[in-house]
Amino acid sequence: MTNHWVDIKNADLVIIMGGNAAEAHPVGFRWVIEAKQTRGAKLVVVDPRFTRSASVADYYAPIRSGTDIAFLGGVINWLIANDKINWEYVKSYTNAGFIVRDDYAFDDGLFSGWDASNGKYADKSSWNYQLDENGMARVDDTLTDPRCVWNLMKDHYSRYTPDMVSSITGTPKDQFLKVCEMLGECAKRDKVATFLYALGWTQHSIGAQNIRTMAMVQTMLGNMGMAGGGINALRGHSNIQGLTDLGLLSTNLPGYLNLPSEKQTDYATYITQTTPKATRPDQMNYWGNTPKFFVSLMKCWFGDNATADNNWGFDWLPKWDKSYDVLQVFELMKQGKMNGYFCQGFNPVAAFPNKNKTIAALSKLKYLVIMDPLATDTSTFWQNHGEQNDVDTASIKTEVFRLPTTCFAEEDGAIVNSGRWLQWHWKGADAPGEAIPDVEIMAGLFLKLRELYRAEGGAPSDPIMNLSWKYRIPHAPMPEELAKELNGTALADIPDPKNPGQFLAKKGEQVPGFAVLQADGSTASGCWIFAGSWTQAGNQMARRDNADPSGLGNTLGWAWAWPANRRILYNRASMDRNGVPWDPARSLFKWNGEKWVGADVPDFKIDEPPGSPMNPFIMQPEGVARFFAIDKMAEGPFPEHYEPMESPIGTNPLHPKVISNPAVRMFKDDRAQLGEHDKFPYVGTTYRLTEHFHYWTKNVRLNAIMQPEQFVEIGEALAKEKGISHGDMVKVSSMRGYIKARAVVTKRIKALTVNGKTVHHIGVPIHWGYEGVAKKGFIANTLTPFVGDANTQTPEFKSFLVNLEKA
Repeated sequence: MTNHWVDIKNADLVIIMGGNAAEAHPVGFRWVIEAKQTRGAKLVVVDPRFTRSASVADYYAPIRSGTDIAFLGGVINWLIANDKINWEYVKSYTNAGFIVRDDYAFDDGLFSGWDASNGKYADKSSWNYQLDENGMARVDDTLTDPRCVWNLMKDHYSRYTPDMVSSITGTPKDQFLKVCEMLGECAKRDKVATFLYALGWTQHSIGAQNIRTMAMVQTMLGNMGMAGGGINALRGHSNIQGLTDLGLLSTNLPGYLNLPSEKQTDYATYITQTTPKATRPDQMNYWGNTPKFFVSLMKCWFGDNATADNNWGFDWLPKWDKSYDVLQVFELMKQGKMNGYFCQGFNPVAAFPNKNKTIAALSKLKYLVIMDPLATDTSTFWQNHGEQNDVDTASIKTEVFRLPTTCFAEEDGAIVNSGRWLQWHWKGADAPGEAIPDVEIMAGLFLKLRELYRAEGGAPSDPIMNLSWKYRIPHAPMPEELAKELNGTALADIPDPKNPGQFLAKKGEQVPGFAVLQADGSTASGCWIFAGSWTQAGNQMARRDNADPSGLGNTLGWAWAWPANRRILYNRASMDRNGVPWDPARSLFKWNGEKWVGADVPDFKIDEPPGSPMNPFIMQPEGVARFFAIDKMAEGPFPEHYEPMESPIGTNPLHPKVISNPAVRMFKDDRAQLGEHDKFPYVGTTYRLTEHFHYWTKNVRLNAIMQPEQFVEIGEALAKEKGISHGDMVKVSSMRGYIKARAVVTKRIKALTVNGKTVHHIGVPIHWGYEGVAKKGFIANTLTPFVGDANTQTPEFKSFLVNLEKA
């Protein structure tokens, strides 16, 4: 979230696309209702189903799953054509006027740099700005240069006419235009829209670009950095935000730092390539501090063993050759290239795509370790559960170890919510049986490994032997110790450069924030964005002061938000260059003559005066928000509509030669398992229910009573066509397999007219399986293809092709 849950109450317009907050986030949804009741805000829901969110919306528009970029690209075209732009914001705070290289081009579905022989964009150099002799980006403030971003964007989305949008998405033209008009009103200074999305946007082969397109709309309207505005991702787990913050993705380090690649074999190369240089004068370019964050991380991990002489232990880090996301890992496993797998707090059989491939891959392992409070479907993947899991148990040699862990309520610690708030919680109950915390299990494994290395040697031993491990109880580090370590410590006195003789932190003290971190080895921090969460003043995450003087919901004394306890990101963009708020009623802070003060922590230098040329998007080397994403995205610098990998129309009306995402990564065998629309004519999509939480609550009797049996949702027209009645058992099949479930015949899903043909959706809730106290059901992800987003590799669970028949 660029903003936070409470801030939703400040919106004038709430757009829910790619999510269903009323059902999947019912507690947080209260702030949508408060916006409606106290501000008269309007709620718009765009979704293939008439959801519980839609039931309380002011306007609902249906859409074909997988076509959000076509819809939002059409919004961009409409906003430009109807001059619904916050022009001062766009000209001041975006790259609209930046001039793009002459060799950049887009033609018939492909951007420049496409390598047809290798099936990827091998050269993205043309996706960049023209630079002057000083290496600064050239800019045309008049927006008249045909190569400036604004004109290229205008041309790119001119193809997304209302008629084309309606043809691709199935959204009736008048309903699409109504949403455009409602959004257009939020180009005014005193009107703000917010977008709420969830896995309905991320779980596509173009998921990251879905979000990019929405960001572009919000930037055109001037809604980024505003109270009540922004882009707000609704996290599906209470701590999934913490997972990404702490670098648990295969190519990341904590704090969204990059793990070195195999092409960055020395420290100097790594630092040079990962530390961006400013591309406009007088900009903060905050990622220019990467050396400070990296060195502080290495000092946290390796302590006194990390020195300038050994490049802070850089050589001890692994160097990745490819992204080892879940798809890559299970492909390697299926090929027999992996001996063992530690599965911690995860249920891949139910959560990963193509359940049958997942089980086949697990069957190739020598050992599988399950760390979980519950008996999961993965922990018993090797058992034959009949049709739900029809496997040859005798042929599986995988040895399974189950290590029972505590759950969050049985230990102290912090949870990071969608709004980036770190909130400390306290143990509510003792763990049952032999369950112990995950940290204790991992500490025990580490200490045993180090003991074996010490006794027997082996390569590579340096990362294990040099790791700092100064916990009071080595086999059971305390949550408080870990939290303090993540915040960071001064390893020497840190002088205050503005006040000679004074110090920002004294040796041995907790650092007050990430601005104190140094690149000379004098500070340690396990996650730079968490610096400030546990300071010398104590545990900031445990604070419970809900005072709100501004009335905007920025309760700065409640818990702690990264970064720097800031509640609204990019908040300097909430006012013009002279510090005058776009909307005085949403004013977040003001200049007192020396610094910015008010209802939030400035996302800017606190003492940078009004009128400064420094732009508010300080994490970018050019200081502005990007319509044109230069060389960062896999598919291109502008989001483009590509069909899901399994398209119900078998073509792309915008460019029939390039139907689906050309940059998507798929493995050979999985391409052979893609279904065609003539054999699998219906669009399947997965989702969650209020009464269940993922795959956990099927272990809880009360939840099982509320939603006891697996079902699929089928529209009335399709049910009539197939002779299916409410309550019938049906079989839903894809190229990967099938499930059987009860049919819920509903008015909530309507047939759509797409490219001249009728397209039906079938809704598949995900919560059942063969473990737990609920009635056994089929694994919903039996149906889904083994393909992910081209940037993040998040699986495409929200749009795939199925067939339907009576069971």
